[in-house]
Amino acid sequence: MFLKSICVTLILLTTSFVFAQETKEYKIHTIAFYNLENLFDPEDDPITFDDDRTPKGKDHWTYKMYTHKVKNMARTISEIGEDLTANSPAILGVAEIENRKVLEDLVNDPNLRPKDYGIVHFDSPDRRGIDVALLYQNALFKVKTYNKHKLVIYDRNTAKRVFTRDQLLVSGYLDGDLLHIIVNHWPSRRGGEARSRYKREKAAALNKKIMDSIFAVDPYAKIITMGDLNDNPNDSSVKKILVAKQYRKNIKIKGLYNPMAKLAKKGLGSLAWRDQWSLFDQIIISKNFLDTDYSSYRYYKAGVFNPEYLITPTGKYKGYPFRSYTNGAYTGGYSDHFPVYIYLIKQKK
Repeated sequence: MFLKSICVTLILLTTSFVFAQETKEYKIHTIAFYNLENLFDPEDDPITFDDDRTPKGKDHWTYKMYTHKVKNMARTISEIGEDLTANSPAILGVAEIENRKVLEDLVNDPNLRPKDYGIVHFDSPDRRGIDVALLYQNALFKVKTYNKHKLVIYDRNTAKRVFTRDQLLVSGYLDGDLLHIIVNHWPSRRGGEARSRYKREKAAALNKKIMDSIFAVDPYAKIITMGDLNDNPNDSSVKKILVAKQYRKNIKIKGLYNPMAKLAKKGLGSLAWRDQWSLFDQIIISKNFLDTDYSSYRYYKAGVFNPEYLITPTGKYKGYPFRSYTNGAYTGGYSDHFPVYIYLIKQKK
């Protein structure tokens, strides 16, 4: 059921590697996404509905719990892709964070501080105050521009606006290669998958609009859209609106490839609910990552990061992601989602 460490026919040479049957050397970096499951500080924000995550709130959320949670998140992030790259992710999208302060605490944890992560973050209109953000190693990725795109949705029954997360667009250079990265956290399935589907389809339409605006300037643009989509690779928002395909073959220019679709088909997931696995956390890439000219960064492979310590060891939820809060109590765990990642490779000169 779980994705183990991917078998690799590569020989590591410090931060580069070579194909077993070739002598060419390649640089490799991890690009990842992680839903941090309500990474809130214990302070009460009078503007948002964060009362539960305070010492006097329903969750009795204390500084001790918060500090331990940050430490757990930092440890996990530091190890994503490490077995192949000997490094933590060069670029990491995150969701379910409360504010910039929690991100600063996260990147300053001893597990991550040596990596010198930069932060791109905006406060979103989400009523609970949860946002998305992008973290990046300053030595590896140079930010060029960034902005947020509002997702405007109106409830079909009340006609009132549904306040949800913005979509974050960051453009920058990874070792000279211009990448455009969109970080998402699409509306949940609250009220049922079918009844809430139109919200995620609206989110997908906005995502496609952002990508189309980039492609209008450069049809060969390297775009990565990532996030907790609250939909699987085969759902209409991803398959029909984004038109993100499972197979590389016949993807045309401006087209999208979804490496998570094959993982989902194998039964792999990033979260579990009622004994059913879903792969809501996805990283989707544009066609130019699929070319075989490795003079610039290309896609190598994808995975779900789920080492044993991220898995609930016992009890009713044995085998599920080891979340940090359940049944009204802090568990000392990590998140109700596993991180997902892709590797990008580039031939060394």
